[in-house]
Amino acid sequence: MVSRAVIDPRTPGPSLPVLSASPPLDPWFRLVYPTSPVGIHLKISQRGLYALKALIHLSERWNAGIVSTHEIAEREGIPEKFLEAILLALKNARIVKSRRGREGGYELRRPPAEIVVGDVVRLLDGPLAPFGDAAELARLVKTEPRHAGLFDLFLDVRNAASAILDNTTLADLLERDRRILVARRGEADAVPEPK
Repeated sequence: MVSRAVIDPRTPGPSLPVLSASPPLDPWFRLVYPTSPVGIHLKISQRGLYALKALIHLSERWNAGIVSTHEIAEREGIPEKFLEAILLALKNARIVKSRRGREGGYELRRPPAEIVVGDVVRLLDGPLAPFGDAAELARLVKTEPRHAGLFDLFLDVRNAASAILDNTTLADLLERDRRILVARRGEADAVPEPK
């Protein structure tokens, strides 16, 4: 059975991509053989994803002044009330600053190159919750009777993901977006038109 990331838009709640196995044809299979290991889920909360989208939007507007909550919500497809709560948490963590009033809104407190993605994820989702609990994985490495190596691999994946997030800034994400969009445009230009 091949594992793949699955996004289920019908599922309400805080999680997005979840590592799961391909669903078998027999619906009773899941009752007998659960598909997600105990305590291990690769996910990021909706709150965390929205926060990163809002911060990327503010990074694009760095040094351009205050950006209204309404503009961010509309452009990024984030419910405005939910965004306001997220921005308040980011303000309390001194990642963004705000101005009140009719011309009010938010802007980054520091340059995008100084805001680390890992810090934002930890702020909103806890100690790198998207990648499993390191202590739980280490415990499973020590206690798993037959497949300790499997949990050691998961611990390595968690640690590698943590290192990537801790070495990626908002400026890096902007550059990554730019590279991907330029490559997409190049691919679209290379496709011959049908005759």
